[in-house]
Amino acid sequence: MKSYYVDLHIHIGRTEKGQAVKISAANDLTFFNIAKEATVRKGMEIIGIIDCHSPSVQDDIMTYLDRGEMVELEGGGIRYLDTTIMLGCEIEVRDPGMGPAHLLAYMPNLKVMQGFTQWMKGHMKNVELSSQRIYVPARELQDEVLGRGGILIPAHIFTPHKSVYGSATSKMEYLLDLKGISAVELGLSADSEMAGLISELDAFTFVTNSDAHSLGKIGREYNEMKLAAPTYEELVKALHRQDERGIIANYGLNPRLGKYHRTYCSLCESVLDESETTTQRCADCGSNKIVRGVMDRIQHLADRELPYLPPYRPPYHFQVPLEFIPGLGPKKLDQLLRRFGTEMNVLHRTTRDELASEVGEEIAAYIVKAREGSLQLEVGGGGRYGKVKNRS
Repeated sequence: MKSYYVDLHIHIGRTEKGQAVKISAANDLTFFNIAKEATVRKGMEIIGIIDCHSPSVQDDIMTYLDRGEMVELEGGGIRYLDTTIMLGCEIEVRDPGMGPAHLLAYMPNLKVMQGFTQWMKGHMKNVELSSQRIYVPARELQDEVLGRGGILIPAHIFTPHKSVYGSATSKMEYLLDLKGISAVELGLSADSEMAGLISELDAFTFVTNSDAHSLGKIGREYNEMKLAAPTYEELVKALHRQDERGIIANYGLNPRLGKYHRTYCSLCESVLDESETTTQRCADCGSNKIVRGVMDRIQHLADRELPYLPPYRPPYHFQVPLEFIPGLGPKKLDQLLRRFGTEMNVLHRTTRDELASEVGEEIAAYIVKAREGSLQLEVGGGGRYGKVKNRS
């Protein structure tokens, strides 16, 4: 058994030929560039690349397999250098009487994903693009995924836009068969304690992923998993906590850094004061155009006063990404990576003295405090990320 760093939610912006896949994602987010960034700079040993259902993306994948630059693993997944790629896609469902929700589906290999694409073509307007609406009930989609040997993970389950609890329904069981869910993704504005206020989630493995729309955002949230090998089959076992596989730790943004953490006014864009727990109108402008933040939505749905963290729930570490560290610009980050190899090495395997010798005592102190979870933070909301207060 070995531990692996895992980020299962990374979007593709464009194909190698420049065809759009995820409109809101960066143009340089190609299948190959993601794989290279993950292994060379980030030190992420398993990644999930979303949007692998797109036929044009599948053409890119086949090119690298044919060249021998990547190889399909016997246990599922595609290997590039030191990183295994899981093939995934994000799909929007909207059942009658509910709002939209995004679901993540992962398949064991390219052939199975191609068959899934063919099925989706009959139920989706444009299968080339990311996060598209599928015009079948959510449970029918779920059955199709599981029937192909795939797994289903509801995405960023609390965010106010297109998530199970944030926009679709008050209970996941109204939308999906709970027995057919392998894990739930908490999203950038929630952590294990917040989710522990909802009893429906007690049985599930929690995953924390980046939902990256640019190369730099890869690994801003991730998981540490114990596996016998970096393969799809082992990932499935870990999510279901089978045969001593499992998640050792979740590393996620402190929810206060998430851009949907607090309720905000969509008219004047003011964020609800942290001392308040609910509101119907903006205290600043009086508007009722309120978008409920993740924390406030969870408090509304909570069916217990104190969070329940079952014995199998791993620790949740507040991980401040290096891009949030004051004074650590691209040049100094490159300097750290030249010395220590990857961001995972910088975040987890370096000493304060080693860091200080490269980028100075002040930045080293910020990185160590980020590692310890003791940085002072300003709350995020209204689509704007929180930030680290500029003092150590």
